[in-house]
This record gives sequence, C-alpha cells and structure tokens, in this order.
Amino acid sequence: MARPPIEVENVTKDFGKFKALDDVSLRVPEGNVLGLLGHNGAGKTTLVNILSTLSPPTGGTARIAGYDVVRQSRQVCARIGLTGQFAAVDEQLSGLDNLVLIARLLGAGKRAAKQRAEELLTLFELTEAAKRPARTYSGGMRRRLDLAASLVGHPDVIFLDEPTTGLDPTSRMGLWQIVENLVDDGTTVLLTTQYLDEADRLADSITVLSSGKVVASGTAEELKAEVGQRTATATLADPAEAPRALEALGRAGLSPVHDEQRHAVTAPVNASHELAVVVRALDEAGIEVSGLGLGEPTLDDVYLNLAHHASESAA
Repeated sequence: MARPPIEVENVTKDFGKFKALDDVSLRVPEGNVLGLLGHNGAGKTTLVNILSTLSPPTGGTARIAGYDVVRQSRQVCARIGLTGQFAAVDEQLSGLDNLVLIARLLGAGKRAAKQRAEELLTLFELTEAAKRPARTYSGGMRRRLDLAASLVGHPDVIFLDEPTTGLDPTSRMGLWQIVENLVDDGTTVLLTTQYLDEADRLADSITVLSSGKVVASGTAEELKAEVGQRTATATLADPAEAPRALEALGRAGLSPVHDEQRHAVTAPVNASHELAVVVRALDEAGIEVSGLGLGEPTLDDVYLNLAHHASESAA
C-alpha cells in the first residue's frame, strides 16, 4: 500500500525552553488538501518549515512521498513546492524571467525552461504581463506568480503558508480556483490559513493547532458536528417586543439572547424539531415574527469553541 505524500509522526520542535510543536502527528492522502488552522504562534509555519526541510525537528519523524525530511532532504526538495506568506519573486526581473531562472536552477535547458515558464504564465493568466518587472504587478498578480514559481518543478506536494494574506476578495477567490484545479490534477496540498472560509472551501480535512499541539482534527462537517450548536433565530415584527420574547423563550426552557442589530432573538437548539418550541412559545405570548431560521454551526463556531477550551486548559 502506497504511503501518503505527507506523514508527520510525533514531531516536536524546541527553541530553547519554548516548545513550538509538541507531539504533532498527521497524514495527508494523495490529492487531498489539509487545512492547518491556528492563531499566530500556534506552530503552523514551524511545521511547514520542517516539512520543507528548512528546519529540522527536535524529535519525531516527518516524510514527504516516503522520504525523510532530515536524512533525505534532497529527494524531498525535488518533490515539493512552497509558497510563503509573502511573495518571494525577484521584483527586478520580469514574470517570465523569474520562472525561467527557477527552471534553469532546477536543471532545465534553455528551451525547456522557457516552455515551462510560458505554460505557467498561461495557467495563471499572466501572459500579458510576462515581460513586465514583477515590481509593477498588483498584489494578486504577485501571489499568482509566486504560486507559479512553486510549480516550476512539477511538485507532488505543495505547501501554501497563508497564501492569500493581504489579498482582496476577488484575488483570494481566484487563487482558490487555481488551488482547486491543482488538486483535481492530483496535487497534494498542505494549507495554513487564518481564514476559516478558506479552509471550509478548500480543505478535505482540517487540523487545528494551539500552542504547538493538535487540539482537533477531522473534516469541516465533523468538526462542526462536535460543536453541535444549532441556533434558532426569530426576527421580530416589532423590535420592542424583544424583552417579552426573551422571557417567553426562557419559560420554554431555552437560553435566548437578544440580537439587537438584526431585531431578533436567538437560542441554541439541539435538533431541528426544537424550532417548533420557539414558534409555540412566541405564539402563546402573542409575539409576531417576520422571519424564522435554523443556523448550523460554522467553522468560526468550531474555532472559537476550541480556542476557549485551549485557553481554559492552559490556565
């Protein structure tokens, strides 16, 4: 049975007395995206640095395509691409020259290097700007060029370390589409991000780090199910009825809160049939509603819940 492209087993990383990673383990199957979530300082970039051979682990083992990141770093480097949080291209060179230079450094001949560069410029819709200095590119164009640069060597595994930081919404969505196309072609991706909508859209599975430890892992739906907190929302026809609505729902055994901005009351519910409890309680109190909805938990809810429990454990 083939080994997964990314394997991390009990990896630790110490910087003096500070433990940046603490017994981290994860696996990413071929052609999948693993979303790595966590606050600043959680250990996301440290793990990427280890997997891309930039920094050795203090303990544990990590393999890319079966190759040990410490003992077989050359084989690992031949199989990975890395896009960091900031564009790493040479701003004085044109987009075309940046990609040709990388291809030549990887051992391609002049003709093959130019051909690969042109292929990537077309893929990333940078053909018209191919001969312009990279310093003239917009933020989104630089990020696309940076991602193109990480693909010059046809990597099996790509590490995207917060690749959409600082991009406008349109550029972010454009980069998402490119990542989805790469995965459709069989590329394996480890994506670190602080954007929960990004992880929800792109990741097949998610691992949450906090203070260097894995505090949760699973698919987005599995993590949402763990939180399990659906919310019933009743928009009031008359916002002044909010106090009475809160009282009525409280008598029905719910724990409502007032959403002043939306002129609504909300209450956590465990199942969809409890929506009837909300309707009945408000109807018996003679309170009219202009809207009623049931909200599923989001990754934001998951992350806030995990962060709360992590801070309680550290206290």
